[in-house]
Amino acid sequence: MITSVKNEKIKGLRKLQKRREREASQKFLVEGFHLVEEARESDWVIEELIIQEGTDIPEWCYRYKLFEVSSNVFQHFSQMKTPQGIAAVVRMNEIKEVKGNYMLLIDSIQDPGNLGTMIRTAEAAGYDGIILGNDTVDMFNDKVIRATQGSIFHIPVIKENLEEKVADLKKKGFQIWATALKNAKKYNEVNVGDKVALIVGNEGAGVKDPLLQLADSIVTIPIYGKAESLNVSIAAGILMYYTKS
Repeated sequence: MITSVKNEKIKGLRKLQKRREREASQKFLVEGFHLVEEARESDWVIEELIIQEGTDIPEWCYRYKLFEVSSNVFQHFSQMKTPQGIAAVVRMNEIKEVKGNYMLLIDSIQDPGNLGTMIRTAEAAGYDGIILGNDTVDMFNDKVIRATQGSIFHIPVIKENLEEKVADLKKKGFQIWATALKNAKKYNEVNVGDKVALIVGNEGAGVKDPLLQLADSIVTIPIYGKAESLNVSIAAGILMYYTKS
């Protein structure tokens, strides 16, 4: 039983809240029964479990290295408003490339909830992989992970220079779609190819001009009410389901 917040193990868990430390250790923290279960059912490696005293845990938990901590210690490193008393340290998967005919490319998304929702929706829509641009929020941010609801463990996600990757995808026969409000066609008026790479951009600035210039089709979603625009994760969801239908 770990009862002190000054314990080195607990200090290490707190460090995983920082992107720099996650990247250096190639580990990240997930919390809650659902996310820990999703990690367990994937090919990602759970290195250890941290259990708050008095928490009822399934039998499979005992197959892992397990640490029990007092409630005040769990609260100390938890980033949930209502902790469930279970957390896991997970080793990052080394994914070098994504394969398939449907790719989501994410350019400079800053909101963790938006990124997490898009990862979740891409997996649900049957997309094959996700490519994050260099300026996008860290996919191992705890808010991103929670918003994915576990999809982060089931769809390949890599980080690349998007301009270089788009050029490579075009050579491989992908039709490049990019979202924009100006000089765009309605998405449902564009023929969908057998291979599609969909680019969505920053919440405020949209897709960068160099990427728009590389696109085969610039598409928009019509708005019939008084809203100025759609949330980027909603727009991405509409377009992913459309291109897969």
